Amino acid sequence: MTGTLRARLTAGATDAGFAAGWHAVRMLPEPAARGAFDRAGRWAAGRDGKGTRQLRANLRVVTGGALSEPELAELTTRGLRSYARYWQEAFRLPTLSSQRIVTGTEVIGLEHVQKARDSGRGLVMVLPHSGNWDAAGVWFIDFLGGPFMTVAERLKPESLYRRFLDYRESLGFRVVPLTGGRRPSTDVLRDWLSEGGVTCLLVDRNLGSGGVPVDFFGRPATMPGGAALLASQTGAALIPTVCQFTERGWRLIFSPEIPVDGPGRLKDRVGGAMQSVADAFVDGIARQPEDWHMLGRIWPDVAADPPASGPRADSARS
Repeated sequence: MTGTLRARLTAGATDAGFAAGWHAVRMLPEPAARGAFDRAGRWAAGRDGKGTRQLRANLRVVTGGALSEPELAELTTRGLRSYARYWQEAFRLPTLSSQRIVTGTEVIGLEHVQKARDSGRGLVMVLPHSGNWDAAGVWFIDFLGGPFMTVAERLKPESLYRRFLDYRESLGFRVVPLTGGRRPSTDVLRDWLSEGGVTCLLVDRNLGSGGVPVDFFGRPATMPGGAALLASQTGAALIPTVCQFTERGWRLIFSPEIPVDGPGRLKDRVGGAMQSVADAFVDGIARQPEDWHMLGRIWPDVAADPPASGPRADSARS
């Protein structure tokens, strides 16, 4: 089997899996779906795959190395259960009423958003991969009384990208592709914000080349600077937002607006703004680290932990 054919078959299987998930999970009673996904999170923790080992390494940084290895393993398990909950809710979210999500969401710092909104400016909401950002989007649309715009990575196969596009548009989001659209996504967002629109962007992981250097949990990392640049170019308010789970609902933590305008070079102002975003994320993530769903590499010097049968396990037994 050629590599190209294998890749196509794998991509097709992935799309089919998501299609089955969206259909089957909606058919299950909610308690059964919750239980099944919670068990899946525990199973993933026990399997100790690369994503789990990277999450454990990331959480070691977040907690400042203060946890013992058994405590860190327990936190990692909670993290994977939280991530499984995100997917369970993602499959069911289109069937939930917006009223249930609105009433089930605890909000901290709403005055920061209201102040910027009352000024008539656009809003650039920047988020980490924490909690359920799709549920947060439903709450936000209700608050705004209309849609916001976001950017979606162009997944492969195209059918999977379309599936996620249809899903988020069914929730009321306006989605533009990161690449391959009729116009560059930054141009679309700039026009939208200049007219007082709102955008929500996930910025805790830099997937492209370059990026803005930041100190994140005491280690060097990079974050995409496009959000701060857009705020500077359009006069929109740049507001960090951290999403979390509560026992049966959701929590949103809005930080004060981060200034982007002022003296000095634009590059320096964008860099300073993104450092402030990183600092706000640190505060929010540290409150409930299990809800930070970061199974990818963030810091250049923090690789995934070795497999449990490798040197880490040997040293833990000694």
